[in-house]
Amino acid sequence: MKILLLVFGKTDEDFIIEAIKHYEKRIKHFFQFEIEVISEPKLHGKQALKRQLDEEAKLFKSKIKDYDNVFLLDENGKELSSVEFAKKLEINMNTSKKRLVFIIGGPYGFSQSFKNKYSNNISLSKMTFTHQMVRLIFIEQLYRAATIIKGLPYQHN
Repeated sequence: MKILLLVFGKTDEDFIIEAIKHYEKRIKHFFQFEIEVISEPKLHGKQALKRQLDEEAKLFKSKIKDYDNVFLLDENGKELSSVEFAKKLEINMNTSKKRLVFIIGGPYGFSQSFKNKYSNNISLSKMTFTHQMVRLIFIEQLYRAATIIKGLPYQHN
């Protein structure tokens, strides 16, 4: 199983870069994992927000294959415990889909049409985090889910 994380813009905080590398190395013991960074479109003028969301959706769609199972990391998505996320991940890993794609939207989230098309929405918390922190939190949760699935002693219940 391959898991792809799509994000806009590079991570620029050194401590986050190091922590992400740490978890990436650990995750690769369980499945193929890749982070793909997309350059964020910068639009200005009237209707810029709608155009930005539409342009971001186009960029994301260009990276998604028909066989992918897509999850949006969205503040209005469903909140899951780590164990619930692990179960969801395991179920999806056992389907015929070749790849799971998780997407962190731009600063304004996702367009409504994009959310309608890809309705698997997950929220990491009701709290607001920077996009850089969301990357790290999600990757740690992905690693935690892998250890839960394998029954390894990382998660404490």
